[in-house]
Amino acid sequence: MSAEVAQPVAAPARAGRRETSDLAATRVVALDAFRGLVMVLMLAEALHLPAVARNFPDSAIWRFIAFHTGHVPWEGGSLHDLIQPGFSFLVGAALPFSISARRSRGQSFGTMLAHAAWRALVLILLGIFLRSFGQRQTYFTFEDTLTQIGLGYVFLFLLGFARVRVQVAALAAILAGYWAFFVLYPAPGPDFASHWTKNANPAWAFDTWFLNLFPREHPFTGNRGGYVTLSFIPTLGTMILGLLAGEWLRTARSAAEKLRGFVVAGVALIAVAVAWHFSGTGPIVKRIWTPSFTLYSGGLVVLILAAFYAFTDVKGGRAWAFPMVVVGMNSIAIYVLAHTSEGFLLGAIDRHLLVYTGLTGVFMPVLRGALLLLVFWLILHWMYRRKIFLRI
Repeated sequence: MSAEVAQPVAAPARAGRRETSDLAATRVVALDAFRGLVMVLMLAEALHLPAVARNFPDSAIWRFIAFHTGHVPWEGGSLHDLIQPGFSFLVGAALPFSISARRSRGQSFGTMLAHAAWRALVLILLGIFLRSFGQRQTYFTFEDTLTQIGLGYVFLFLLGFARVRVQVAALAAILAGYWAFFVLYPAPGPDFASHWTKNANPAWAFDTWFLNLFPREHPFTGNRGGYVTLSFIPTLGTMILGLLAGEWLRTARSAAEKLRGFVVAGVALIAVAVAWHFSGTGPIVKRIWTPSFTLYSGGLVVLILAAFYAFTDVKGGRAWAFPMVVVGMNSIAIYVLAHTSEGFLLGAIDRHLLVYTGLTGVFMPVLRGALLLLVFWLILHWMYRRKIFLRI
């Protein structure tokens, strides 16, 4: 999540694993670039492309753009639905490098565990703060990406010291257990798929108890989007997939073997998820992070990582990725900036540029959003040039 965790450093060999060659002693640019892409996709909400697309109802291109720049209502998935899984996955992928770097500095397990617990707590609280920022009352919710990562981070850290087969077993247990959790809860409808109905499932029932333990202006009865606190459990599964990918990157296998492994794994994960979805026994739903969504999004994210790895670290084409690397190396900084300063910056853009130029039209939201993204990038570039990286 920070420059530190993205920095690969060779570690002492662990039993049962093939460790890195000199390749792992260099920075894996793909992780930074991919993280940057994820954050840019998040920031691209400021372009308001779905709203612009409504001006072109007969355009297939604009329908495609609108679909992939917004969340799907419930089942299925768009490119926009890969933002949170991508960010979570990359936290897991960076962890083996972080552990290796800390070991090389002589840190003990206890010191690293304490730091992981502190990081988890800060992420949880930061996510709660950002969700309530600008609200008239403190708004306790645990659905934010940072909070969801924080809730599972200590478990992920401990798995970082386990063998691969233990990590795989943990992933399988999480997915099977979460699936059974929904299936055993009384279904609100006659069909099996109704076990995953919006605001009528066991994770929703948990929130009607848990969230009402906190001060609220009105009792919690359901999330408008159907999001739930317990999604952090399958989100941990996504982070474990990232952990496995990071371990795979650190092996001494050739670049061709690594790429082939990523492609096979990605296609297999997607195939299992799609089959599960169409069987009617496990729909792909991002908002409650169903097990099939964990596999589906995980497979797509693995394939995207493979593409970045091929073009940046294998082919050496790093210049084109530089704009995304600038963003990816300060992901926490841009996440906080986007949630706290977007309104202020857009107001400044409106007052000092658009009002004076008199520009209007259908594409005005796109222009405003593009200028906002440019301002954000210039801030991050200034930080990058001065080696200022916000770390947790």
